[in-house]
Amino acid sequence: MSKNLRKYLTVLPLLSLLVACAQLSPLEVQDTEINKLSQHARTHSDHEKLANYYDDVANEMRKKAAEKREALQHYEDRSHYYGRGGQDFHSHTTANLRYYEQATQEAQKQAHFHRKIAAELLQREHAKPVATPNQHNDRANKAELDSDSDKL
Repeated sequence: MSKNLRKYLTVLPLLSLLVACAQLSPLEVQDTEINKLSQHARTHSDHEKLANYYDDVANEMRKKAAEKREALQHYEDRSHYYGRGGQDFHSHTTANLRYYEQATQEAQKQAHFHRKIAAELLQREHAKPVATPNQHNDRANKAELDSDSDKL
């Protein structure tokens, strides 16, 4: 067996094992937590947390889009430095810029949606009647007791 083939057969299983045992990145873990929270959000504070999270995501995407705009401007200004590879850089950066702008818009929509729901829930909490169903039953029982006391 040649040395190159032996190295290849040694390295390939090790890399496969490393990939299989890799842990989730913190962003992936956080995304799964946010998905769980968004599915089970019931209160005003839950939706406010989600809205704040999506605001942070939108800000982060805006920063990345700005970086890509700067890189794109650099490629356009100095395209002669890059030759044919510059066209690849240009198209790749343009695609990334489009992705980050769409992600920013989507995160802003999600933040707006959750703020709207949070405001509605807060308004409902302030508009709740003071008496709960149990208190209503207590009043009926008290009315019966009061009518019975007249008979005594």
